[in-house]
Amino acid sequence: MDGNFGPTEQILWPISVFSGIIMCKIVYKITCEFSLRYFKAYNKLSKIQKVEWNNRGFSTIHAVLAATISFYLVVISDLFKDGSHEELMIDRKSVLSDTIFGISLGYFLSDLVMILRFFPYLGGKEYVLHHGLSMYSIILSLISGKAHIYILMVLFSEATTPFVNFRWYLDIAGQKSSNLYIYNGMALFLGWLVARILLFIYFFTHMYFHFDQVKTIFPLGQYSLVTVPPLLALMNVFWFWKIFKGLMKTLSKMRHSQ
Repeated sequence: MDGNFGPTEQILWPISVFSGIIMCKIVYKITCEFSLRYFKAYNKLSKIQKVEWNNRGFSTIHAVLAATISFYLVVISDLFKDGSHEELMIDRKSVLSDTIFGISLGYFLSDLVMILRFFPYLGGKEYVLHHGLSMYSIILSLISGKAHIYILMVLFSEATTPFVNFRWYLDIAGQKSSNLYIYNGMALFLGWLVARILLFIYFFTHMYFHFDQVKTIFPLGQYSLVTVPPLLALMNVFWFWKIFKGLMKTLSKMRHSQ
């Protein structure tokens, strides 16, 4: 595996990871203070529910940040456009991609520590597996400087997280029968379909047509690219099925109540 730990990376990586951790801590505290002042339902929550409420605050911020930067780098910028650079697409990276990978590592590490500390309340074994695979993939891509485009595609799937969190907030606040809860459920269903199902189909199609470049990566990177994303895709399909069943159940209740 080629080294990718130059003078810039030696400063950038630790700072970005540390920034991700600090961001989580600050947003956690802000969520707590803001909720105490402006949400009556927050004061009625149990201690562990308040922990999850605040935890979902920083997971939402990370999701918006990661999805926005990933979309910019993959879709808007010319970093990965065919013919825009001499080097192979699989080898392209930027300071911004390194930075968001470091911030995401800080987030996944912070969230994983909380999940393990309060296990299984904040998430079961599937969340530990998801975070573990995500951290492994990001670290491998950072160290090697390879496959940044594919890690960014997967990071964009975090765009569904705000809808998941908002759904939980409405549920815990006793708003499960509100129109807002239903609209958010529909948005979650559509968002998950696009960002975690259709996007992964595009991911595998893209990798298939660029497999000549994938084969230039070191062996561990190749094996990881053909094994980790399918595992994440299977988890996404499993969660999508649960979201679909939940949405159908809610819509069925609506019809019967009319």
